[in-house]
Amino acid sequence: MTRAAKQRGITLIGLIFWGAIIAFLVVIGMQAVPAVQESFAVQRAVDDAAKAGPTVGDIRNAFDKMAAVDYINTVSGKDLTITKVDGKVVVSFAYDKEIHLAGPAYLVLKFAGQSH
Repeated sequence: MTRAAKQRGITLIGLIFWGAIIAFLVVIGMQAVPAVQESFAVQRAVDDAAKAGPTVGDIRNAFDKMAAVDYINTVSGKDLTITKVDGKVVVSFAYDKEIHLAGPAYLVLKFAGQSH
């Protein structure tokens, strides 16, 4: 066998191509991870706010206080939907988070949940 037939590996063009794809995914991940972490904080705050008091105002105020502590900027107390199901208070939320990628391209993350 000749030396050229035994050589294996990745070409420079292939290395640049895969490097660009990995860099793009890392950039998207760095922008999406904080949004997902904030959604977990919203869920914790909603669960705690549902236990805060019997009135809608008490629940909204409790959520707003927890949101201030956890730096929640996407949802406020007035955005919550508060209902009673079988005598139990259920607090639900839904919101979208847009992440600008490039030019007219956006990544839209949709979050929704309710108290447990």
